[in-house]
Amino acid sequence: MAPTPNGKIKLQGFNNLTKSLSFCIYDVCYANTPKQKEEYIEYIDERYNADRLTEILSEVCEIIGANILNVARQDYEPQGASVTILVSEEPIKDSDRVDKTEKPGPLPDAVVAHLDKSHICVHTYPESHPDDGICTFRADIEVSTCGVISPLKALNYLIHKLESDIVTIDYRVRGFTRDVDGVKHYIDHKINSIQNFMGQDIHDSYQMVDVNVYQENIFHTKMMLDTPDLDQYLFGTSKKDLTEQEIDEISERLFKEMNEIFYGRNMPDMKN
Repeated sequence: MAPTPNGKIKLQGFNNLTKSLSFCIYDVCYANTPKQKEEYIEYIDERYNADRLTEILSEVCEIIGANILNVARQDYEPQGASVTILVSEEPIKDSDRVDKTEKPGPLPDAVVAHLDKSHICVHTYPESHPDDGICTFRADIEVSTCGVISPLKALNYLIHKLESDIVTIDYRVRGFTRDVDGVKHYIDHKINSIQNFMGQDIHDSYQMVDVNVYQENIFHTKMMLDTPDLDQYLFGTSKKDLTEQEIDEISERLFKEMNEIFYGRNMPDMKN
């Protein structure tokens, strides 16, 4: 059917397309001694405990305009945490004012938008390599919504807030909604890449690769910090405390770990 004068398709009832944004964020570091490893896990466990994750996800709800119905959260032993928030929508009374343009969403200090019902959840996984000093923290986050606005608007906030070294992101639109003539619509907004919803500062900081299946409305982007500085990956020490040989060896281990996570495969040691 032809769109209305304002460019919108007139729907039969509620827009029930499901839009799901899910991503893994990874923080990688080097902890030289068993005590440093233990302290790193304790630091991560405190920094990303259930209370703080609840605060972050509550901010996401505010950014996307969702109303919190219920919060379930849990800290685990020996480490890790989970938070799930169920939210509902309020009817959008002035849908013409809803911003559905393909552009970056807000930064952590901004709040915008309205959104239909959804759920938001996060799970954390701190862990360490048994014998080479590498420690990795992973958080899995999912924002799933029904209605006219995509959860992609929360991307910038979450990437900045969680200060990630590597990020893998999946976005998918599922189901369909009908117009008044009964014609099914399988997506209601333009998108050719998740990258279009990120701010320029994120583009400047990360190298990115897309793997998209356009005919299925499936979009995948993976990101890795472009020019990492070794000092930001050393926990409990710094480069000035290390020999040149130690700096080279630790750099090789760290960046091998990061590349394996980014490419999703184990790589052989690159020794001369």
